[in-house]
Amino acid sequence: MNGQRRKGALAQLLGRAAQAGFQRAYQQIRIDELRYFERVKRAHRLPIETWPDMFLLGPEVINPIAERTIGAAAKIAALEGMGLGLGGFLTVVPDMGILAAITLRMLQKLSLLYGFQYRTEEENISLWVAAATAAGVDIGRDFLEKQAVEKLVPRIIDSMAAKVGAEVAEKWAGRIVPVLSAGAAGAINYYFVRGWGRRAQKHFLARHLAVIDRHGFRRVIHPSQARLLASGSTT
Repeated sequence: MNGQRRKGALAQLLGRAAQAGFQRAYQQIRIDELRYFERVKRAHRLPIETWPDMFLLGPEVINPIAERTIGAAAKIAALEGMGLGLGGFLTVVPDMGILAAITLRMLQKLSLLYGFQYRTEEENISLWVAAATAAGVDIGRDFLEKQAVEKLVPRIIDSMAAKVGAEVAEKWAGRIVPVLSAGAAGAINYYFVRGWGRRAQKHFLARHLAVIDRHGFRRVIHPSQARLLASGSTT
């Protein structure tokens, strides 16, 4: 009983920390689309001029780049967890804030890689819907249609934070013991971000394929060229 009560309290603490972290990230974290575009184009030698041109490349090119992007974010999260994990339970709150920032930057990159920008309010909401989907939160069509734009993202963040807090509370309970927490926190952060990234990738890929199917885009890269082009440096 005491164990369940402790997990419940930890879930609430993590949920509040995740909520604050995602709210701060929503207001402050936004990658430079142009700079990232030039970086991806140069690193992977892609024949594109704008982000929507990603719809002309095909999953054979984009998926390996997206997978390396997820891996890079997961490694950063692991290093961050190992550093703050030395403080044990006391560092849970700052850890969740940084983890939220790492996760959102990764989601922004994945969105762009699959051709979806987020300059308008509607596009920005689509990004947060993808984040909620990756977190395992069911965002129904009725929910989306009934909410005003300015209220929708905070509602999504609230639902996402509660889900994240409950999901990781049991795994992060080991951080109460500082001696063991550094390695455990690093591993937990790594698998958390990687899992979230893979679910987000699946979501963006499904949308990407739907757009290609709807508009009938013609590929500019033959599948036989995909491996060579996607073998550039980590993004």
